[in-house]
Amino acid sequence: MKDLLTAIVSGLVEEPESISVEADEPNSDGIIVYHLHVAPSDMGRVIGKQGRIAKAIRTVMRAGAGKKNQKIMVEID
Repeated sequence: MKDLLTAIVSGLVEEPESISVEADEPNSDGIIVYHLHVAPSDMGRVIGKQGRIAKAIRTVMRAGAGKKNQKIMVEID
């Protein structure tokens, strides 16, 4: 799942080398939280107008996790 998130975001940003993804251990509900870090100058590109790109990233990630019977959340830090 980290690779999928990195692949999606690397096409959006100008500094793909600054992308880092950290995954927490599953919490009590079985949800894995992925923390996405990008360069400060690329934050607007990842979030998008009114959060539309961020919402689309989260939707694609949830769909991919559903195929693996996982529950995930993506936080953009």
